[in-house]
Amino acid sequence: MTLDRSAGLVDTARALAAGEVSSRTLVERTLARIEATQGTLNAFRIVRAEAALAEAEAADRKLAAGVRTPLLGVPVAVKDDMDVAGEPTAFGCQGEHPPAAEDGEAVRRLRAAGAVIVGKTNTCELGQWPFTEGPAFGATRNPWNTEHTPGGSSGGSAAAVAAGLVPAALGSDGAGSVRIPAAWTHLVGIKPQRGRVSTWPRGESFQGITVNGTLARTVADAALLLDAACGNHARDPHRPPAVDASAAVGRDPGRLRIALALKPPFTAVPARLRPEVRARVVELAERLAASGHIVEEADPPYGQIGLTFVPRATAGIAEFVAEAPFPALLDRRTRDAARLGRLLGGAPLRAARRAEAALHRRIGAFFARYDVVLAPTTATPPPRIGAMAELGGFATDRAMIAACPYAWPWNVLGWPGVNVPAGFTPGGLPVGAQFLGPANSEPLLLSLAAQVEAEARWHERWPRPLTEDSPAAGAPLP
Repeated sequence: MTLDRSAGLVDTARALAAGEVSSRTLVERTLARIEATQGTLNAFRIVRAEAALAEAEAADRKLAAGVRTPLLGVPVAVKDDMDVAGEPTAFGCQGEHPPAAEDGEAVRRLRAAGAVIVGKTNTCELGQWPFTEGPAFGATRNPWNTEHTPGGSSGGSAAAVAAGLVPAALGSDGAGSVRIPAAWTHLVGIKPQRGRVSTWPRGESFQGITVNGTLARTVADAALLLDAACGNHARDPHRPPAVDASAAVGRDPGRLRIALALKPPFTAVPARLRPEVRARVVELAERLAASGHIVEEADPPYGQIGLTFVPRATAGIAEFVAEAPFPALLDRRTRDAARLGRLLGGAPLRAARRAEAALHRRIGAFFARYDVVLAPTTATPPPRIGAMAELGGFATDRAMIAACPYAWPWNVLGWPGVNVPAGFTPGGLPVGAQFLGPANSEPLLLSLAAQVEAEARWHERWPRPLTEDSPAAGAPLP
């Protein structure tokens, strides 16, 4: 069997277990694809070529001996906010960072499942923005049109998967940082329940708003990676009940009551849903209605939820800045956000954390009437490279809110959300929609996403292959 870049995580794991291909061969091909596109896409901060080949050879020996684990020998990537033993964790920042002494818990679990970690993907500085650009590594570009961003902050992971460099990758989501790049690169992106995938060595990342999640081309692939990464460190403060994501993929979701939520939550600056994005989300809603679901327009009672997000987000930035080895090299916007976080880190932060329980009750009551919320993942298509990177702090915030007002409330709540591809703008840029649910609703969201995928078959549409001398914008393949 010959596996090309279109082979997903499930098919790759199956071929390895059947002895149809070796892990070394797959990793060699993966490394070659990364090298061929790094000058164009710039998806990786670190490529572990020598280490990955050694790990592939070890996986081949295990496979030959009859060992079987879910991802044995499969090449995957992780975002550069996750510790990989022996590699620095720069998290988008400039300077020479020390190597991590041991794997973070999510990476440890991927290794236990047999995965080969081929590299660490680019992210903007401390994961703050919906673009993946910075002086530490340059700009990561969108495989569908390299004049545009893949989004952020998990933009490197999204670009790597969308271009077929790896079949799946881990990212993290603090305000949509998995779902936004998934939407803008035509991928499935799972933001799981808080605590589902450990963020250890941080018990809570960014005061609990950031979780680790998965990016892949299909629901089954994203679910398989989620199952492999799931689990907790002994000292994790959040330990939700276990779910079997992969089993949910083949399950009929039943006839659901779906709220189509097109109105952005309250923000301090204007945010408007662009017509070309709205049209794709409404088309998805119509497809769901045609499948027998009850779909009606209704917006969750968000209220002033943004007042609880800002203290947690900025206090989290302040925590990372306090540990930064080269604070003078940080973006001025980062230093300003950390200053605000220190101001809000006392009583305002405590009040924001206490407010979560009331938000759970109020928004949870909405799910007595509806099973799932369908909302745009972003308000706009992916911006052009550089559109936000050089702005000042307030201008960046305005641009970020205008483009991405829909994702962050679910980070405050800590509940699951799944981005699914919703189609393309007339100019050929991907956009997405998100299924949002209450606590521990990943199985329901994934079964619904898989039902839509079975009809839409979005995984069959690819960007044209890119190499270092490719044109800036290649037309998508049918």
